[in-house]
Amino acid sequence: MLIAEKTRLPSRVGRFAWLMGLYAENHQRLTRMFAPVALAPGAYVSRVGDGLDLRLEVLERHPYTLEMRLSYAMPDPVTGAPDPSAHVRHYLDARQTEATHCYVGRRWQDVIGLDAPSRVVFDHRLRMNTFLGKWLQYLAEQGHGAYTLRSAEPADPLLAAV
Repeated sequence: MLIAEKTRLPSRVGRFAWLMGLYAENHQRLTRMFAPVALAPGAYVSRVGDGLDLRLEVLERHPYTLEMRLSYAMPDPVTGAPDPSAHVRHYLDARQTEATHCYVGRRWQDVIGLDAPSRVVFDHRLRMNTFLGKWLQYLAEQGHGAYTLRSAEPADPLLAAV
């Protein structure tokens, strides 16, 4: 009986706390790496010489929230849009960063449907934000940071990919 109890998934409250912990970790990583609060709306490129240029776009700036998109300068072979790509909501007051969707041109509603059970929506958010955390960690290990960011000029080929 003890073995069965140990293999059970955490309670809903525990899973919610885990998700909020992911949001907080993502906020710390993104803040430490790019200091997005200091960025004006617009497109930026981070080049570290590995051939995988990162594009960071500050899409909207609100008093307590930044809407951003992170992507590589690699086009999806089907859509031509940058892939991978993550749309990110960076909450300044709550110190939370949430990946709202990670699919090119598709929001979570398009992926799991409007009538998805709350468990499915929650699991999808866990996957997206785990992906974001791992990607941010990888980017930091590769050397991306505020000091590698440059404003993307209109003639930049990355702008044509979006």
